[in-house]
Amino acid sequence: MGSSHSKSYKLAEDIQKPAIGTTSLSEDEPSTNKRHHHGFDADRDAKKIHSACKGAGTDEKKIIEVLSSRTSQQRQQIKQKYKALYSKDLEEDLKGDLSGNFEKAVLALLDLPCEYEARELQKAMKGAGTNESLLIEILCTRNNKEIVNIKEAYKRLFDKDLESDVKGDTSGSLRKILVTLLEASRDETQQVNAELAEQDATDLYKAGEGRWGTEELAFNVVLAKRSYTQLRATFQAYEKVCGKDIEESIKSETSGDLEKAYLTLVSCAKDCPGYFASLLHKSMKGAGTDEETLIRILVTRAESDLPAIKEKFQQMYKESLAEAVRSDTSGDFRKLLLALLH
Repeated sequence: MGSSHSKSYKLAEDIQKPAIGTTSLSEDEPSTNKRHHHGFDADRDAKKIHSACKGAGTDEKKIIEVLSSRTSQQRQQIKQKYKALYSKDLEEDLKGDLSGNFEKAVLALLDLPCEYEARELQKAMKGAGTNESLLIEILCTRNNKEIVNIKEAYKRLFDKDLESDVKGDTSGSLRKILVTLLEASRDETQQVNAELAEQDATDLYKAGEGRWGTEELAFNVVLAKRSYTQLRATFQAYEKVCGKDIEESIKSETSGDLEKAYLTLVSCAKDCPGYFASLLHKSMKGAGTDEETLIRILVTRAESDLPAIKEKFQQMYKESLAEAVRSDTSGDFRKLLLALLH
């Protein structure tokens, strides 16, 4: 792991520091982010976008240029400036001018990541039927701070409580694990407690292989509360106790959404960038592209672990993420995604 690699992890924790509602990066925050332009001028950017939208045609190139090269916090300032200058919401103006996946990606960029994720969760639950996979992808992969930010954004945007909505929309074991994750009480220290790892591994073994069904609580507590470093030690201990890896046990003992949630939690503890790299790969392989997943991951991870995800993608699939995106998308949508990956 090179230094840039670890820096991208550090960034993941820092990037959502500004409290909800603040719009500027605080002065003392190191500008490790390559998107943090020194000559940032919200006024100039707002005018540039406005001129790109007015008149007969839309200048998509200008829109891509501005939005892809700014941080999420800077885009919030551009939105405020736009409103002050033209008494209109930037999103509304862009909605009228853009369409398709390009429009979806642009609108996603105009939200803070936590707001975008809150909207995605709400979309996953409203109407008939619930998109459990989406709930799992978001809630099983975020750190405490991100979960807290998502809950606050959900409340602010929909005036509803995310936990209550998740409870009302899921049931059984899946509901239990998601509610536990929403408590955002995972240990985030780096120390490994070897004794606890042994103990947890034994508890998991008893709960699973022994007499599954009554004991998923052990899995919930361990997978949702222990730090990622601790979990990696636990998984190694589990293999010793059990003679097979934890994924195999989960696959043989659970099914459906619960299995998916547990496997996602294990996968993130082992290698979160790898988890997102495989989701991206899945969204592009075979016939048809799952653009929503592409947008969601590239936009929400852009300022946290995207550099690590790119590195992992290259290792796992022997092609760069940019190449994969280039061959699977087209038009302005492609140009915007490639600019984000740049």
